[in-house]
Amino acid sequence: MDSDLVEAVDKLKAILDKRTISFSLGAASRDVVDRVTQRLKLPPRYRSFLLEANPTELQTVTPVESVQFIPAEELLQEQVGFSLSEDLKHLSPGKDGSWRRSWIIIAYGVLGDPYFLDTSQGDAEGDCPVFTAMSGTERWDPSLAASSFVQFLQILTTAMEVADGFGEAELGVDDEDVFREALAPRIRTLDPAALRAGHWT
Repeated sequence: MDSDLVEAVDKLKAILDKRTISFSLGAASRDVVDRVTQRLKLPPRYRSFLLEANPTELQTVTPVESVQFIPAEELLQEQVGFSLSEDLKHLSPGKDGSWRRSWIIIAYGVLGDPYFLDTSQGDAEGDCPVFTAMSGTERWDPSLAASSFVQFLQILTTAMEVADGFGEAELGVDDEDVFREALAPRIRTLDPAALRAGHWT
């Protein structure tokens, strides 16, 4: 992993430890990652994340969202019905608003909404943006969650740091608004485009 990714993973692990949230990150088998890469165009940075910090158990928790990561061993199966058929063949692109072949689901939110990489928008660091979209609707309308996978990890870490100040009590709607207001300036520093997209706030 490159230094930015290592730092992002280390900070995420630190806040998970601080909040005593169980997690497991380890090296995925190269054979597993190669098998995934044969079917999906994994960005280099995300591929290195799987090879060195495969999220076999990783869930971030805040008052407004819980994000469950998908381990390398389950990535292909999680694309079935989206970009892949049951026999792991690529599905034909559909009409506007349908799932795109360049989208790779890497996590799910608490309501079952997918978080996905858009590999058609790769950058010079071998990374790409992370989007989310509401499930259960007639069309997929992506909303930017982070401008890169590294920034996605940074935003989740920051959200958990802000949540740490709220304690473990159940939050009401007003408290959720206070949480979002506390989170917004921190996201502005990390990823102004993600703040403008409005998913986290």
